[in-house]
Amino acid sequence: MFEKLVPTLAGLALVPALGAQAPAAASPAAPLRPFSLDDLSRVRDVREPQISPDGAWVAYTVSTSDTAEDRSTSAVWMASWDGSRNVRLTTSKSGEHTPRWSPDGRWLAFLSSRDDDHTQLWLLDRLGGEGRKATTLPSDVDDYVWAPDGRRIALVAEDADTAKPKTPPPIVIDRFQFKQDESGYLGKQRRHLYVLDVESGKTAMLTSGDYDELLPAWSPDGKSLAFVSKRRPDFDRDSNWDLYVIAAGGGGAAPRQLTTFEGPDNDPDTESRPAWSPDGHSLAYLQGGPLKLLYYAVQKLAVVPGAGGAPHILTAALDRNVASPVWSGDGSSITFLLEDDRAVGLARVPAAGGAIERLVSGPRVVSAFTAGANGKLAVLVSTPLAPAEVFALDGSTLRPLSRQNDEWLARVTLGGVEPITFKSRDGTAVNGFAVKPPDFVPGKRYPTILRIHGGPVSQYQNEFDSQLQTLAGHGYLVVVANPRGSSGRGERFSTAIFADWGNKDAQDVLAAVDYAVAQGLADPARLGVGGWSYGGILTNYVIAQDQRFKAAVSGASIANVLAGYGTDQYVREYEVELGVPWKTAGTWVRLSFPFLHADRITTPTLFLCGDKDFNVPLLNSEQMYQALRSLGVETQLVIYPGQHHGINKPSYRRDRLERYLAWYDKYLKP
Repeated sequence: MFEKLVPTLAGLALVPALGAQAPAAASPAAPLRPFSLDDLSRVRDVREPQISPDGAWVAYTVSTSDTAEDRSTSAVWMASWDGSRNVRLTTSKSGEHTPRWSPDGRWLAFLSSRDDDHTQLWLLDRLGGEGRKATTLPSDVDDYVWAPDGRRIALVAEDADTAKPKTPPPIVIDRFQFKQDESGYLGKQRRHLYVLDVESGKTAMLTSGDYDELLPAWSPDGKSLAFVSKRRPDFDRDSNWDLYVIAAGGGGAAPRQLTTFEGPDNDPDTESRPAWSPDGHSLAYLQGGPLKLLYYAVQKLAVVPGAGGAPHILTAALDRNVASPVWSGDGSSITFLLEDDRAVGLARVPAAGGAIERLVSGPRVVSAFTAGANGKLAVLVSTPLAPAEVFALDGSTLRPLSRQNDEWLARVTLGGVEPITFKSRDGTAVNGFAVKPPDFVPGKRYPTILRIHGGPVSQYQNEFDSQLQTLAGHGYLVVVANPRGSSGRGERFSTAIFADWGNKDAQDVLAAVDYAVAQGLADPARLGVGGWSYGGILTNYVIAQDQRFKAAVSGASIANVLAGYGTDQYVREYEVELGVPWKTAGTWVRLSFPFLHADRITTPTLFLCGDKDFNVPLLNSEQMYQALRSLGVETQLVIYPGQHHGINKPSYRRDRLERYLAWYDKYLKP
């Protein structure tokens, strides 16, 4: 029996200045134009809101594309609580990120690699003056958190790699999981906790050993630090993270294990820090599912006594992912992010358990929030027609604080984004969106592109998507679906594709195309398909079993699943979900059918991948390209030098979309 959610808002009021929902009037001399490739560099990526202790300011970061340097760079800004002022605080070439206020509000800390080969912690004095480098560690500072007294900061940093000979030494591998995208081949270096004395600048190592310690959280009295680790032999073999507590004073204190659940307690991939209650008696955190469910499991909000004991699951009946728990000032409730069907909202639950109250809901995505004094809340919100910006939550109203994207939004007309619901082949209800060209004419059929999301446990949701808007601005109807395997619809929906890829999820995305054709939107003679990562994988499954598509784009994908074992970063997941190949060869062969039955593919297909991708390595795209080339099917392989699974260089990101458009145009707009 599902817990009944108690919505407090029938709808969330928006003040008129919300980005593209109420753009500034365009002058007659500057008519609105469709979103295009040139607009990609104009989108400003707002993240990491942090409210000051006095509630007067909200710091945040803005990432922009530096076309001259061909890189993205981030700077720290802050907005006044009344929204009247937005001030840029940092301007270095290397950029800054992860701003956090000291408890007394005097210092604004951030991370930057300015003046250093490594990312270090910097302090900006609000009383004036230049930023001061607070650490000089021989490795990157990955994370940090202020102590309640403001005199200390807990840091997470990796062991230093001091060996830098002219000729690199051989890479010696003896770990179970030995490679990871962006990190490369994994060696013996681990990430440990340090404590920085702010006044003296001295840094002391708090933890050591052959383990990673992540996501530190200070107890309210400043005497202890909670953190997340897998402190057991052969920890590479599973994702059984646990919470630990250690005395913050050093002196060789041993960590105390707090949770014992046979599954991930506060998996770092959720990017959610455990949170102490104001009285220091309890910790709120995320409990995942059993290890056998991997990333398909729903993340639940849990509270465990700081002294140890059984956890209390507060969202056991919710069947939806939650994230980022924050206690209220009086400890009576916990606020958190709540994922739902095509949306992410903000919710609150009594700390002792009870009905869940929706604070922000509706067709939008709240990707972060920050709580201040007197119950103040600032949230980072995106909608399909506006990139994420910082808002103050005034009761039931979102009041804009940042307006980083208003200028260019006022000059473009975006494609309309409409929610759609349809039935799959077996009657399962599937949800998604149709993104229409800005000049959409009812009754006209359009060349249509089915885009498939990655993950697979992810979803298309009510947020701005520059890729979809670029395709729509180019005259395409874009159809996206959240097939089985997606998040937002509960654990049963996401686990429906467990060890069964390319079956139910392929039926679901094909049903989205059937729906668009039946509604008179899509031209059945001009259909394209494509996706990246699992979106590319599912594209391979789709074109191997359906020949209606005239063009396909498969990015960073795999089709011969056997080739993934030992060559990518997913060995744990493969062995849990598929079994080991020498015992369950039938499963591996069945899931490799797009490669083993490549002769069923007739769709001209463009393959793309970064040459340093350890997530879904290039060799997989090479195999599919070679197979189609051998079969005489029109194909092309594009390799981005120096790029990992995510294409980060701005010129390459633009190039990728240019190639998408050119490939689709060639076959869908002859």
